[in-house]
Amino acid sequence: MNPLVRPRRLAPGARVAVVATSGPVPEERLQAGLDVLRGWDLDPVVGPHVLDRHPEFGYLAGTDADRAADFQNAWCDPAVDAVLCARGGYGAQRMIDLLDWDALRAAGPKVFVGFSDLTVLHEAIATRLGLATLHGPMAAGIDFIKNARAQDHLRATLFAPETVRTITSGGTPLVSGRARGTTLGGCLCLLAAELGTPHARPSARGGLLCLEDVGEETYRLDRYLTQLLRSGWLDGVRGVLLGSWRNCADPAEVRTLLADRLTSLGVPVVEDFGFGHCDGALTIPFGLTAELDADAATLTLDEPALR
Repeated sequence: MNPLVRPRRLAPGARVAVVATSGPVPEERLQAGLDVLRGWDLDPVVGPHVLDRHPEFGYLAGTDADRAADFQNAWCDPAVDAVLCARGGYGAQRMIDLLDWDALRAAGPKVFVGFSDLTVLHEAIATRLGLATLHGPMAAGIDFIKNARAQDHLRATLFAPETVRTITSGGTPLVSGRARGTTLGGCLCLLAAELGTPHARPSARGGLLCLEDVGEETYRLDRYLTQLLRSGWLDGVRGVLLGSWRNCADPAEVRTLLADRLTSLGVPVVEDFGFGHCDGALTIPFGLTAELDADAATLTLDEPALR
């Protein structure tokens, strides 16, 4: 697995587009997030359908076509330097095949930030555009609005990425050791759901795989991990970083499951790495060569996340 092209870092005055590709967005949280961005001396612009709600399915932020159009127009706008997702939820899978990937590729590299349901777009941007992305807090998320650690780490990654080349989590090793590879991953259930789709990579071979999820029963997590194992998708993975498992049943039971399913891979595994659906979530760049030290609970990038 080769490292991907890094977009340019942001500078004061950069224009960032905020779009809703998945679930509906609370207006008050969107406004609070825009205020944070303005406080960073960025120029946020909002997709015209960001506050929409689907006429039949209330779990979607507007129609599939409108969500896709907002993303497409933002990415293809030469004045926009970054595309930030407003929130996750569900819906990216429904709109992703409506995107014109040739046009997105022609628009050139841009910074992309999101997590959770946006795992679908992280994978597609990697496989279709060959670009590195940022797995980090979203503009209308509580963590982005109210948590200083989440804000500071994302801001440093966007503006001064050389200052956060080593990401220190405070986690603990599930399997000791060091490993080198290319970072990838996201929400476990979506990585499993993407198998067999046009945007899914064939495997995590050569990768440092980041996994997290939210609100899942233990048997469901077992199903997703077992599907990835049985499909061969985890063959050749170099190391695993485990993020948050908020509202995923008893933490001790989840830990036992993760050990049961992952230790047989024979690679370093670190838990509680502090990304995903947790307070103060760290921003993890995807698509970059890095070294995982499970015992020190650090991820050291060969290069800054952005150029």
